[in-house]
Amino acid sequence: MPEFVEDALASHGLWETYLGRPAYQRNDYIGWITGGRQEATRRRRLEQMLEELRRGDRYMGMSWRPRQSPSSPSADP
Repeated sequence: MPEFVEDALASHGLWETYLGRPAYQRNDYIGWITGGRQEATRRRRLEQMLEELRRGDRYMGMSWRPRQSPSSPSADP
């Protein structure tokens, strides 16, 4: 992982949120961010990832909800 992404996750307190995402999402984010040719593009993509992690309901601009584990308590008794 590039150092600038690590630094951004740490400074925004989003490491745990990032690590809580599925591996495919973590990999997609890193590839997408680092695939930008211009620094401005990489920074814009990084900011989008950080905002999506903060919100918790987006992934690469699409709606996303974390999967509920089978051991989670149900809302219905």
